[in-house]
Amino acid sequence: MEGLREITTGRGVLLIFDEVITGFRLALEGAQGIYGVTPDLTCFGKIVVGGMTVGAYGGRADIMNVVSPLGPMYKAGALSGNPVAMAAGIETIHRLQQSNAYEQLEENAALLADGLNDVFAEAETPLTINRVGSMMTLFFNLGPVNSWESVATSDREGFTRFFHNMLDEGVYLPPSPFEALFVSLAHTKADIERTIEAARNSLK
Repeated sequence: MEGLREITTGRGVLLIFDEVITGFRLALEGAQGIYGVTPDLTCFGKIVVGGMTVGAYGGRADIMNVVSPLGPMYKAGALSGNPVAMAAGIETIHRLQQSNAYEQLEENAALLADGLNDVFAEAETPLTINRVGSMMTLFFNLGPVNSWESVATSDREGFTRFFHNMLDEGVYLPPSPFEALFVSLAHTKADIERTIEAARNSLK
């Protein structure tokens, strides 16, 4: 991301971050806050308003000043500025600011990742977990996983069997071996411990 920032700045090109998944989930500042890279524009999804229907974007003042009513670019939509969604968003942000939500998410996500690593090691089954905060993806290979070439070496059939075994255990994972899964504030430590035990049973 630092490289993209340098290239786009040098060539006068806008750098736009899609934080539909990472925004407010990783930190109030999103991924850009964690990695210390500031884009020119950022796109957000419904997480901005606590799960209600909305899309949002924001960025540098000189860009945003082009948008109506300050500038000539007209932007509207059926839910633009919806007062219920906006109120929900403001309340969501206040609650996140006044809680230890991100510390709790980090603690529980680390607990899940460490537990899964342990049970896969016990079963002598290759696993690489790429994790940032409460987001993680399970790759059925020895890793490291940092490119399409390394992703492509994953045991997809093994993941599919594991996915169905986990369903039988009552744990619903993303069905694709390349999708991220998330720990939420609704997940308790008991939920995570049950997930780890389900993974142990599924690997057997």
